[in-house]
Amino acid sequence: MNRKKIVSAMLIVTLTCGLGLTACGGAQGSVSGTEEAEVQRYAWPLGSSSPEDTVTQIYAEKFAEEVDRLSGGSMKISVYPNSVLGGDRELLESCRDGDIPFVVQNTAPQVTFMKDTAVFDMPALFETIDEVREHVDNPEFMELMQQVYRDGGYELLGYADQGFRVMTTNKKVENLSDFKGQKIRTMENSYHMAYWKNLGASPTPMTFSEVYIGLQQGTIDAQENPYEVIVSNKLYEQQDYVVETNHLPHLISLIVSEEFFDSLTEKQQQIIREAADTAKEYAREQSDARIASRMDTIRESGTEIITPSEELYCKIRELCKPIYASIESSVSEEIIDAYLGDMQDE
Repeated sequence: MNRKKIVSAMLIVTLTCGLGLTACGGAQGSVSGTEEAEVQRYAWPLGSSSPEDTVTQIYAEKFAEEVDRLSGGSMKISVYPNSVLGGDRELLESCRDGDIPFVVQNTAPQVTFMKDTAVFDMPALFETIDEVREHVDNPEFMELMQQVYRDGGYELLGYADQGFRVMTTNKKVENLSDFKGQKIRTMENSYHMAYWKNLGASPTPMTFSEVYIGLQQGTIDAQENPYEVIVSNKLYEQQDYVVETNHLPHLISLIVSEEFFDSLTEKQQQIIREAADTAKEYAREQSDARIASRMDTIRESGTEIITPSEELYCKIRELCKPIYASIESSVSEEIIDAYLGDMQDE
């Protein structure tokens, strides 16, 4: 058996044992209301597909730290980044089935599992990330989304973010016509692809691991991602411009298996919720600071950052109307109304 298979086998055994301790009443990780809890023998796993040096990892690690602190060390969580426990789809399936208790990931892959999460794919709605956070944190909206996740087999603990997704390209974009014909790599998401197609670009789904070489070899002309991803993967090295399209917020969800969460005591659930709230605020603060730093890195490299004119933003929003209509036909009207709030009156 090679080393990789041995490590995988050991990890599976560890996760199985760790979850087994929690499955029965009075588990070693439980926090009794009247008795001091024993320390867990095995930490509960938290899976992510993101690399270590990301806001996703910061969010996950802060959550684990807070759970440990608030429980006095009796509740332990181990974070497994880099798709060690599986890619986004596998993580969602394992979490739903109760095999992996916690997952931190972008909301985009969740649309296949919970169609109402497509509400986050409505492009060009917000001008600032603070505005996004205000709408996401709206209690009415959060309550509706928590029910969506429960229906899917999860408990939603909150949303952090990595700011907005922006475009990188070798063509200076100042007018709508400048998007025309550009082969831009997107995720394989029909709403994301429709956005770029409506702008006149040629959306090209591609595995993320192929993006850098795709830009280098000219297979694609452009790509779109948050600043964090653009810098950590050095995509700016192959591009002359970053265009602040800010077309979508890159939201990061923290979820827990509903089956696992329901097996915990009320005290444990309270600790997990409190830890999640603290981690969310911390991750947002870190995201803001890191975006400013990443923009400096890009500018220092010689790549120019372009902020489109308000006139161009208005034209783009007009072109997004068919996408809004498409999403509204598949997402709960109540959820859309709660997400948009007073924006609908503008």
